[in-house]
Amino acid sequence: MFKLPEYRAPNFDEAPLKDAPPTRTSPALADGVAPSGYHALSIFPEYFKVGDSWLLVEESRMDCLPILRGGGRAGPWVDAVEFRCLKRGDAVVMGRTEDGSEGIYVNAEAFVECSESAEKGGGDVFAFRANRSRETAYSRDYDNLYELLRHEREHGSIVWVLGPAVSFDHDSRAAMNALIGKGYVHALLSGNALATHDLEGALLHTALGQDIYTQKSTPMGHYHHLDLLNLARSHGSLETLVEQERIEDGIIHAILKKGVPLVLAGSIRDDGPLPSVYSGAYEAQDAMRAHIRKASTVLALATQLHAIAAGNMTPSYTVRDGRVRPVYFYSVDVSEFAVNKLRDRGSLSSISIVTNVQDFLVRLAHNL
Repeated sequence: MFKLPEYRAPNFDEAPLKDAPPTRTSPALADGVAPSGYHALSIFPEYFKVGDSWLLVEESRMDCLPILRGGGRAGPWVDAVEFRCLKRGDAVVMGRTEDGSEGIYVNAEAFVECSESAEKGGGDVFAFRANRSRETAYSRDYDNLYELLRHEREHGSIVWVLGPAVSFDHDSRAAMNALIGKGYVHALLSGNALATHDLEGALLHTALGQDIYTQKSTPMGHYHHLDLLNLARSHGSLETLVEQERIEDGIIHAILKKGVPLVLAGSIRDDGPLPSVYSGAYEAQDAMRAHIRKASTVLALATQLHAIAAGNMTPSYTVRDGRVRPVYFYSVDVSEFAVNKLRDRGSLSSISIVTNVQDFLVRLAHNL
């Protein structure tokens, strides 16, 4: 039976935190410009001393600025703000220490007991196969993930970040459809390609012109995704396309039928794109972060750029019903480089699984 680990909160009644000075702030110099010596947030729970209280950033984001907001009935609170969203005069937290000496404390070991490094603890300094790779046995990871998702379906928010490879295979499309229908998907973040090829599969049984079951190329198949894009744009919306063309299978059909939020972020190389794709990078980022703020588990499958984007928005914790709990982040890709790059970019709490994404989804759907 899955059980969330307990949060180990700092003891602010003991030295040195008891005697720590209050957090210093300085006003932003202009819109989008922080004062020199600003503090930048990490992925870990961070506290700031305001008056006699230590305030936790409840919706944090790595590399953002902690801004002290005014009181009102709820009292002061600390907001995590991107540089581009900073307004002239915002009270920016100052200081670059993390031990409380400047009224800033980073609780980096809040969930250390559930981290990969802790599980390896107690062993020899030298060991074979210490890193996660294509040679790693993931049986335990799968078992943990099944239990986690069963818990999160009822008590959390599961956000999926999908690359187009998920839509290239008949069985993985069916598996994702089943997971959506069973309530294991609370939001889906992706790009133009995933939706385009999933809808191409629904109407023409191909993805980029290849049959989604046999993987054989079809005559003039390289036109199929373009024809789909053109048809979708003629309908004006994905909802109308699905209804008018009587699409009854696939990922996008299941998402719309279930009413699951969908964010499709555009890129420089997009063709079309589909209706509802965000053409502006920052509008897409804001839409993605709206769901990442609420996420308690994130699964990024076969999409290096979207995985890094989502990973950099995802803190190691969230606050739900007044309780601090971990955010679980899974990165799944057939490439070791892709999953390791996410960790290199700062998403230290991510759990990587190196495998074929189609096999991963079919196995997940079967066991759930």
